[in-house]
Amino acid sequence: MTVPRVAVIGAGPSGLGALRSLRDAGLDPVAFEQSGRVGGNWVYSPEPGHSSVYETTHLISSKRLSQYRDFPMPSDYPDYPSHRQLLAYFEAYARHFDLVRSIRFETAVRRATKLPGERWLLELAGGGREEFDHLLVANGHHWDPRWPEYPGRFEGEYLHSHGFKRAEPFRGRRVLVIGGGNSACDIAVETGRVAAWTGLSWRRGYYLLPKLMFGQPPDVLNARMQWIPAPLRRRLQWLSWRVLTGGNAPYGLPEPDHDIVRSHPVLNSELPYSLRHGSVHPYPAVTAFDGPRVRFADGRVEPFDVVIAATGFRISFPFFDPGFVAFDDDRVPLYLRVFSPEHPTLYFIGLVQPSGSIWPLAEAQARVVAARINGRYRPPYDLATRAAAEAETIRTRWVATPRHAIEVDYHHHLGELERALRS
Repeated sequence: MTVPRVAVIGAGPSGLGALRSLRDAGLDPVAFEQSGRVGGNWVYSPEPGHSSVYETTHLISSKRLSQYRDFPMPSDYPDYPSHRQLLAYFEAYARHFDLVRSIRFETAVRRATKLPGERWLLELAGGGREEFDHLLVANGHHWDPRWPEYPGRFEGEYLHSHGFKRAEPFRGRRVLVIGGGNSACDIAVETGRVAAWTGLSWRRGYYLLPKLMFGQPPDVLNARMQWIPAPLRRRLQWLSWRVLTGGNAPYGLPEPDHDIVRSHPVLNSELPYSLRHGSVHPYPAVTAFDGPRVRFADGRVEPFDVVIAATGFRISFPFFDPGFVAFDDDRVPLYLRVFSPEHPTLYFIGLVQPSGSIWPLAEAQARVVAARINGRYRPPYDLATRAAAEAETIRTRWVATPRHAIEVDYHHHLGELERALRS
C-alpha cells in the first residue's frame, strides 16, 4: 500500500500540533516554514514582520488550558507565560516529539494548486515543485492586518497593532489606540506608561475581566463550571464579572449590550488601574480623521501624534489563487472548523478563535484529519449542509463582527472533535 504524501503549511504552534498528530498516526508529513525556526507568531523580533507579539506579550489564556496533550508546560511557568517562555515551550515540544526532521525551514509556499484526483502541487520559494495527496493549512490568522475605514486622512503616524513592538518610541507623544480586544487594551496600558497622553477608543462595550478571579484564571474557573447547566452558568459568569469589576461605567467605557458568552473575553487587570489613574483615557468610536485631529462620536475633536489600529486581522491564504478559498467576514463554512466541502483533501488547522487557547484544539483537529487520511474517520455525506449550518450557528451565537467569524467555545469544540474520533 502506498503511503500518502501529506504537506503542512506552517510550523507555528498549530503546525507543530498537526505534525505530532500526523506522526502519531503513522504518517510521514512534511511541513514548510517560511522562517528559520518553529514558533510562528511567538518568535519575537523588534522589527515589524510576520510575528505579531510585542516586547511585553504574555498569554491571555492560562497555561493549563494552553498546553498540548501529554506535554505540560514546566511547573515553574507562571499562570500567564511570557512570549519567551512560550517559544521555549514550543521548541521543547518540537524536540521531544522529533518534529524538526519533518520541517523544511526557510521554505515558503509561493503557490498551492489543486490537481486532478484531489492532489496538490506546491510551488516553493527558490523554484521547487512538489506534489502531495493531502494538504493541511496551518498558516495562522494573526498576520494580515485589518484596517478600519474612516472619512478623511490622518496626517500623523498611523500603524496597525501588528507593527507595534514596544512602547518606548511613543514616549512623550499623544497616542490613540482604536479597538476593544486584548491587543488594544494591552497596547494602551503599555503606551500609557510613557506617552504624554493615551486614548483608547471603543465603539461598543466588551466584557473586561481581570486575569485572576477568586484567585484563579477565568478559563480555569470556567473549565470547573462545565457541569453546571448552561443558562445557570451564564448567569453565574455575569454575576461574577459584575461583582468583581462593577461593570464598565466606572471606568468610562461603554457597557456591553450582549450576553457575556456572546463575545470573546478581554482579559486585562491593568487597564482598569490605568483608566482610574489617568494614564489611559476612554473615548467613544472614531467617526473621521481630519489632518492631525481625530473626530469622535460624542463630538470631540482632538489632536494626536499617533493612531494605532488594533482592529484585528483578515483571514487570508496568499498561496492560493484569488477566489479559490475566500471566506466572508462573518461566515467560514467548514465542517468541524476543518473540512472543506469543495476540497476533500484540504484541511484547515487552527482556524479558530476559542474562548481559550488554539493549540490544543489544533492538535485535536489534526488527529481527526489523520484518522480521515488513514480511513478510520469518514466525514458525513452532507458535509456542505453541515458546514453551512455550523457557520450560521457561529454567526448567530456570537456578536456579528469579523472578530467572531471563527469563534468557538473551547470545551464544546474539543468535545466535537473527540466525538468524531470515536465515531
